[in-house]
Amino acid sequence: MDFLNFLDFKIPDIIDILLVAILLYYVYKLVRGTVAINIFIGIVIVWGFWKLTELLDMRMISSILGGFMQVGLIALIIVFQQEIRKFLLMIGSTNFSNKKSFIKHFKFLKQEASAIGTDINSILSACERMSASKTGAILIIKRNNSLDFVKSTGDKMHIEITQPIIESIFYKNSPLHDGAAIIENNYIVATRVILPVSNERTIPLRFGLRHRAAVGITEKTDALALVVSEETGTITYIKNGEFVLYKDMIELSNIIKEDLL
Repeated sequence: MDFLNFLDFKIPDIIDILLVAILLYYVYKLVRGTVAINIFIGIVIVWGFWKLTELLDMRMISSILGGFMQVGLIALIIVFQQEIRKFLLMIGSTNFSNKKSFIKHFKFLKQEASAIGTDINSILSACERMSASKTGAILIIKRNNSLDFVKSTGDKMHIEITQPIIESIFYKNSPLHDGAAIIENNYIVATRVILPVSNERTIPLRFGLRHRAAVGITEKTDALALVVSEETGTITYIKNGEFVLYKDMIELSNIIKEDLL
């Protein structure tokens, strides 16, 4: 039967399926943890149903769904404009000349991911102590996208992460406490960094400039942000321009480690 011809796989078909799987993985990774994930799942379901109706030669419903998918493309670009920008940034910032950096993008194919180099425990311990003393702080953890455009606004350095170092940077009388600290590969590479401030109006009024700056940099890049409030001592975790909820520091540690994989 004709509709069973798809079982006759060839090497190009396998490569095609593999590339689609990789693309869907990266799209899912971008929208995971945001409200866009529900839209993404809905699109996948509608697309799958459309292809099924084509396979079964159900012409009427197939033409309706096909028309919806084509017309809806413009609407999807508007809905996913932030995610599309981050995806293009991620692709554009990939250094294919660096073998380790290239392999890093495909490490999800391994059964077990390699150990995370960033000392998350020291970072969160410092945040807890600063939270207790209500010391304001903002830490930006680099992932794939380059942060050179904001690093240049601050003071460059190369200091390995430890709890006392982070606390000393954001100590109220320290000349380095204003602005954000950038973390790359377990090193603080810049302090007093000026971040782009988000103009998003849905951010609650109780959040100040630090939180808006954290939202701003995570909207424009795939970086992660930790903010300690100077007023309340609350520790806030932000990624993809969204506030991430957590129950305790153990759960927060697990979330960050998973996001860094």
